[in-house]
Amino acid sequence: MLRSVWLSAKSKKLKLYLVGGVLRDLILGRQKENPDFDFCLKKGAINFGRSLAKKIKAGFVVLDKEHGAARLVKKLKDKVCTLDFTDFRGRDIKADLLHRDFSINSIALKLEEALTDKDLSGLLIDPYCGRQDLQLKVIKTANKMAFIEDPLRILRAFGLSAQLGFRIDRQTLKLAKSQKDKLPGVSGERIRDELFRIFEAPDTAAYLKELNQSKILQIIFPEIKKMRGIGQGPYHHLDVLEHTLETVRQLDLLLKDIKNREIIGYLNEVISGQRMRRALLKLGAILHDIGKPGALRHKDGKIIFHGHERIGLGLTEAVCRRLKASNDEINSLRKIVLCHLRPGYLADNRILTARAKFRYFRDAGIEAVSILLLSIADQRATKGPLTTKGSRLRHEKTCFGLIGEYFKKKSQEKQPRLLNGDLLMKKFNLKPAPLIGKILSEIEELQAIGRVKTVGEALKAAQKIINSQ
Repeated sequence: MLRSVWLSAKSKKLKLYLVGGVLRDLILGRQKENPDFDFCLKKGAINFGRSLAKKIKAGFVVLDKEHGAARLVKKLKDKVCTLDFTDFRGRDIKADLLHRDFSINSIALKLEEALTDKDLSGLLIDPYCGRQDLQLKVIKTANKMAFIEDPLRILRAFGLSAQLGFRIDRQTLKLAKSQKDKLPGVSGERIRDELFRIFEAPDTAAYLKELNQSKILQIIFPEIKKMRGIGQGPYHHLDVLEHTLETVRQLDLLLKDIKNREIIGYLNEVISGQRMRRALLKLGAILHDIGKPGALRHKDGKIIFHGHERIGLGLTEAVCRRLKASNDEINSLRKIVLCHLRPGYLADNRILTARAKFRYFRDAGIEAVSILLLSIADQRATKGPLTTKGSRLRHEKTCFGLIGEYFKKKSQEKQPRLLNGDLLMKKFNLKPAPLIGKILSEIEELQAIGRVKTVGEALKAAQKIINSQ
C-alpha cells in the first residue's frame, strides 16, 4: 500500500511525509488490526488524495477543505486501511509538526525513506523530543496553543493515556483544564470517537475519575452535574455520581475476570463502525442511573427513585443524539437503561419462573447479557449498611445462571410458530386488530414455557384469550 502511495506521489513530483501515530506505534512495537496512516505534504493534499483514491479504488472524503485535509478508506481482504492526507500547517515539516497535538505524534519520516531497508531511527524527524517522551511514557503538548487550536485534544490526551498506558504531563493537564470550556464547540462524532478510546481501555474508571476531578466529564455529560451530592439511602454508601463511577470500576474488574469464550465473543461483537459491545456497555454504565435526579422523591422519611429508568431513557436518547450514535447503539443503550433493574427484581423472587425468564429475555433481546453484567457491577458498587452478603450472592447466582441460559437458548433452534394471524382470523372470524398481535404474543409465551405444544392446544388457549376480551 505504501509503495503505491509513494509511486503516485513520485509521478506528480510531490514530497510526502509519514507523520504521527503510525511512527509512534512503530517505535512502540504496536500493531493495529485496521491500520491507519497519516501523510502530509506542502500543499495539494485534497487533489492528491482524490487522484489516488481513483487509482487504488478507495473511498474518498474531504475532511477539511479550508486547511487541506482528505481521507481515503481502502478494504484489504478482512482489514480496513485508512489514509489521511493534509497540507503543511506551516512553511515546512518542522513548523507542521509544531502544530500537531502531542510530542509523541510530532515525529515525521520521508515516505521514500520509510520504504528502504535502512535503520529508520537515524532518519526520523523529531524536533520536539517525541521519542524521548515515548521512552518516558508521557503525553505532553508540543505547543502551548495545542488545545486552543483544537479543543478535542483535551479529550484525546485522556484517550491516548488510556490507549497507551501513559501519564499526562502535569503542565499539559493544567493547560487542558484551562481550555475545557471550549469542548462544547467540538462535533459530537469527534467527541464520541475519543470517548470510545477510553471505554475500550481495561481500566476505564480510572480515566473517568480523572476527567471527573478535572470537571471535564460534566462538560461532555452535562446531565451528571445533578447527580453530584445526591444520597441514596441505607442500601448505598455513595452519592449517585460516585456510585455510577464505582459501577464502571466494578464493571472493569468483572470484564477482566471473564474467561468464558461465549461471553468474550459476545462482548467483542462490533455494534457500529469499529465500536464493540464491551465499550458500549461502559457508556451504558455511565447512563444507567442518569434519571435518578429527576425521579428523586422523599416518602415516609425514605429516599426513592421510582421510575428513574424511564426518565433516564429520555436523557440517554439526548446523549446519543449529541454524540451522533448509530441507531443500533441507541437501541442497545435504550434497552440497557430501561431494563437495568430487571435482574434485581428477578433475583428477589424465591422461585424464578419460566414465565419470568421468558419475559426478561423477550424484553431485553440481544442486550440480555449486557444488562446482567451491568447488574452484577451495579450490585457490587452498592455497599450500604442494609446490603447483605447473602443478597449479593443470590443476585450474582441469578445473573450468571441467566447468562448461561441465554447462550444455551441461542444455540438451540427457535421453535416454529404454532399459529399465525391468517389462521386466527379464519378460525375465529376475526378482523385485523391489535387483538391478533396480543393473542400471538401470549401463545408464543405459553409455547416457550411448555404450556402449549400443539396447534390444537394453541387454538384452545387462543379461544380463552378471546373470551377474556
